[in-house]
Amino acid sequence: MVTDKSIVQTKYFTFSQPPNELPLESGLKLGPITLAFETYGELNANKSNAILILHALSGDAHVAGMHQGDEKPGWWDSMVGPGKAFDTNKYFVICSNVIGGCRGSTGPSSINPKTNKPYALSFPMITISDMVNAQRFLIDHLGIDKLLCVAGGSMGGMQALQWVANFPQRVRSCIPISTGLKHSPQQIAFDEVGRQAIMADPDWKEGNYYETGQPEKGLSVARMLGHITYMSDQSMEDKFSRKLKDKNYSFKFETDFEVEGYLIYRGDIFVKRFDANSYLYITKAMDYFDLSADKLIPENKTLDSRFLVIAFKSDWLYPPYQSQEIVRLLKSRHVHSSYCEINSTYGHDAFLLEIKEETRLINHFLSNIFKG
Repeated sequence: MVTDKSIVQTKYFTFSQPPNELPLESGLKLGPITLAFETYGELNANKSNAILILHALSGDAHVAGMHQGDEKPGWWDSMVGPGKAFDTNKYFVICSNVIGGCRGSTGPSSINPKTNKPYALSFPMITISDMVNAQRFLIDHLGIDKLLCVAGGSMGGMQALQWVANFPQRVRSCIPISTGLKHSPQQIAFDEVGRQAIMADPDWKEGNYYETGQPEKGLSVARMLGHITYMSDQSMEDKFSRKLKDKNYSFKFETDFEVEGYLIYRGDIFVKRFDANSYLYITKAMDYFDLSADKLIPENKTLDSRFLVIAFKSDWLYPPYQSQEIVRLLKSRHVHSSYCEINSTYGHDAFLLEIKEETRLINHFLSNIFKG
């Protein structure tokens, strides 16, 4: 069993070998497909304790624990592990990197077996539904008929909702955090500015940069823009205010303010671990996502899944009204759902930081569903 200090290893599952490629929403097909995934805890005898954690835009399969040689644990280590919100003493936790990603799963940086070169822009367009349909093969591979819970924040919340839409009989409960039923024009606009920053970089080369090096400047700017939307006005004031890196202004186009230095640092770190084409594909998938009206629950269908919807007051990227729309839709269809809005100043990043309150809510929710 995984403990806080355990070393975890990423595993790989390959499926959809030709001629049985995965059909995509675009009408194209993709295969073979490899998914990188990690598991924590133990699957019980009747396979009723499996929880699928879905990651956000820049996340990956490494949700918790340490890899050999790592200095930092997985991206949601504070929530996944023994005694934590997703308690691995009770639950079998799974997390996989999405298709289209660049952290072990098949994406535009992967080798196309037909050409023996990276897919680049020959990689087909994907959607959140395609990501979920690919994950279903992994869950089948693990021998799990029904998931106790699907959970995630931001794009992870989109995937959790899509699991319910695609496979309602296979999901007992759903915890969408800091997300919505569809992107607003403002959210699409932010994504498009990030994509344009990447594509405007001469090093992008229409996506064919794998032999020469990726468009670091464009990808860095895209990430800097993203970080601004992840924080709130209050959290930026608390963290940076107008603090200077030096005592005086430089009167040059240099990083005078600490907030400028922080954004540049975040951009520089990001380009070392993420693929620019994956950023394009995944943000586009998020913009295509739409489970409004009867797309989440068809009009002639009923749904037995239970929901815990969590939002954060200062989140202006996925503001609480979008989570409230999810709950209103569920209530109108008589689906058991609870809504909790946490009074946090962290903005969208709160789903990664407000651990104490999220843990309390999730522990209580899961304990009412899973009796051991």
